[in-house]
Amino acid sequence: MRTWTRNVSIVSVAIAAAVASAVITASVMRPAAQGGDVARTVDGRPDFNGIWQALNEAHWDLEAHAARPGMVTQPGVYPFEYAEVPAAPVIALGAAAGVPASVGVVQGNGRIPYTDEAAQIKAENGANWIDRDPELKCYLPGIPRAMYMPYPFQIIQSTNKIQMAYAFTSTARTIHLDEVERPPDDTYMGHSVGRWEGDTLVVDVNRFNGKNWFDRAGNFHSIDLVLEERFTPISSDAIQYDVTITDPNTFTEPWQISMPLYKRLEPNAQLLEYRCIEFVEEFLYGHVRKEPLVTRWEGETMIVDITRKVPEGNAFYDWYRK
Repeated sequence: MRTWTRNVSIVSVAIAAAVASAVITASVMRPAAQGGDVARTVDGRPDFNGIWQALNEAHWDLEAHAARPGMVTQPGVYPFEYAEVPAAPVIALGAAAGVPASVGVVQGNGRIPYTDEAAQIKAENGANWIDRDPELKCYLPGIPRAMYMPYPFQIIQSTNKIQMAYAFTSTARTIHLDEVERPPDDTYMGHSVGRWEGDTLVVDVNRFNGKNWFDRAGNFHSIDLVLEERFTPISSDAIQYDVTITDPNTFTEPWQISMPLYKRLEPNAQLLEYRCIEFVEEFLYGHVRKEPLVTRWEGETMIVDITRKVPEGNAFYDWYRK
C-alpha cells in the first residue's frame, strides 16, 4: 500500500511539473515588447547594456529533473534511485549540497538527443562529476553555460562590438558585429559573430575546443559544437534567450534551450570578480604536494579523513585535460 501511495505521488509531481512547464514556456515565449517598453541605444537598437542573470536550475541540469540529495550519491537503505543518500565527498555539506528540482529548459520533448555512444559518456560524466566537471577546476565555462550559471554577467554594447564579462573565473567574450578574422585556434569560449534581425540579436558561435560541459549533470559536447543564440528583448529589464545547439558528433539532431535573462536592478549593482582559480589550488594540485595540506576535518558530529592519490601514467595528465 505504501509503494502504491509513493507511485501516485510521483505521478502527481510529474503531471504538475508538465503543467508548470507549459505555463512557463507560454509566458516566456511571448512576443518581444514594442515601443517604449524596450530601452534603445542612439542607433535605435535594443539596449542590452547592464548586469544580467538567469534565474533557473539549468546550472545543475538542462533537462527536467527531481530534487536530489547531492550531485554525488550512493545507495541507501532501499535499492531505489530516489532513496539514494549523499556520498562521502558531499555529505558534510548537508542541504547546501542538494540539487533543486526543475521543469527543465530543453525545448520540444525535453530530452537531449544524444547518440547511443554519447549517451553512455554522459552517464559516465554524471557518475564521475567530481573528477570530470570543468567547473570544479575553475576552467572557463564556455557558451552557453556561462549564460545561466548562478553568477551575474555584464553586457557592454557598442555599434560594432558587444562585450560580455562574466563573474565566474573573470572570463569574457566579444560578439563581433563587423568583419573579423577567425581565431587561430579553438577555445573554451568559442568565436562569436553577431547580426541584428529586427530587434533580435542573433549570434553564431563556433570554434570550441570540446572540453566544456553544459551543466553539472554531465551534459557535454564535442569540438564540432555550433550555436545560434538569439537575444530578444521582452522588456527593458528582461531578455528572451534562445539557443539552437548543433553537434552531429554528439547529438542525432539539433536541439534548443530557452529561458529569460533578468537585469539586476539594485542601484549599486556591479560585476564583482570570482577568481576561483585561487580557491581550487588544493583541488587541482594538492595531491602532488610532498606534504599534503588538507588531510582531515573534524566537526562536532563528523570527522572526515582525506587520502589524495595521483593517477598513474597518462591518467595523471588526462585528469587535467577533462
